[in-house]
Amino acid sequence: MDSRRKFIGTMATGLATTLASSTGVLGANSRVHLGVIGAGARGIELAHQVAACPNATVAAFADIYTKRLEDAKELFPAAAVYLDSRRLLEDSGLDAVLIATPQHLHGEHFVNSLDAGKHVYQEKTMAFTLEQAKSMRAAYLKSPRLTVQIGHQSCSSGQMRDALSFFDSGQVGKVTAIHMHMYRNTPHGKPLWSRPVYPDMTAENILWRAFLGDAPQRDFDPHRYLNWRFFWDYSGGNVHESMCQQLAFWYQALNLQIPQAVTMTGGLYLWKDGREVPDTMNVALEQPEEMLISWKSGFGNNQPGVAEEVLGTDGTILKGQTIRYAPQKVNRPSGLDLVGKTITAPAAHLRDFLDCIRSGKEPNCPFELGYRVSIACRMAVESFLQRRTVRWDAQKEAIV
Repeated sequence: MDSRRKFIGTMATGLATTLASSTGVLGANSRVHLGVIGAGARGIELAHQVAACPNATVAAFADIYTKRLEDAKELFPAAAVYLDSRRLLEDSGLDAVLIATPQHLHGEHFVNSLDAGKHVYQEKTMAFTLEQAKSMRAAYLKSPRLTVQIGHQSCSSGQMRDALSFFDSGQVGKVTAIHMHMYRNTPHGKPLWSRPVYPDMTAENILWRAFLGDAPQRDFDPHRYLNWRFFWDYSGGNVHESMCQQLAFWYQALNLQIPQAVTMTGGLYLWKDGREVPDTMNVALEQPEEMLISWKSGFGNNQPGVAEEVLGTDGTILKGQTIRYAPQKVNRPSGLDLVGKTITAPAAHLRDFLDCIRSGKEPNCPFELGYRVSIACRMAVESFLQRRTVRWDAQKEAIV
């Protein structure tokens, strides 16, 4: 559309209708009506996953860019659309929201959603800063009847069940180290995460102040809006994009706590395109469980790929496309190699979220897990920015 004014006149006021109000606890087969805050690529992907789930409907979208709302409306004609997410949250017929906005806005949208009485599926990384994590925790604790699922999808995977079976059978022994890596590559001239700015990305079609949120105030810049992953004001770089996912799996499987100390090194060695976040990095996390976790990542070669190794006295768990167990013959001479076989159901994580809304059970990736992972990731970012090891003061709940 030509302008935000035209969009408001033809869509937001005329089509953003309110669903019938739903009250009380949902039944086992009740239809769940969801709204999506953030109608970008990930928000639309989640919406399609919801549409494939039984007894679930995507009923509304909110986004600050008019084009994204137009596109969402084409894909989901019956859905209401809003430029202001607060208007979406006023819809009493919505049971839950999926939050898929840039990382620096997670805290604002999460707190507003719980305050509005909505169940929340929060995309990773849950919290952008320690202060956000604490404010989100306060909102969560005030809303004990609402379900919160954090978007670390591997927590609902078959690989998680296989990993737990390896641990529960006592075949791994004491774990002292976890090695994780995540490497990617892209063609020359096509930097990872870089997206072209389109002519209609103007101050008239994008609510710039809503995008900035609590970030430092700046003049309108469509490049910063679209390529927000490049900038520390809005992004934790690949730590918040990828390390969080790998970390969450093992934090869940082993019930790991916030690290005692974190050290991150690296730099911008490849993509000199104006981004601020590093493209090559090493992170070391010293866990209170007497365990060292290392994570290495780079954007210039995909040969190492994405994988993890859990090193126990009695065996090793190797996780990649598959998950398997290899015994340490020095301690388990008769141990056998095992391969995980549990299949992950389509949209398993969202299905779990919907099931927990109906049942009141704890989801596979609850708030508390997202909280610990968020703080571990923020510690890594602070270590890099401050060029030193940072530590967690558990008594003061502070990064020092």
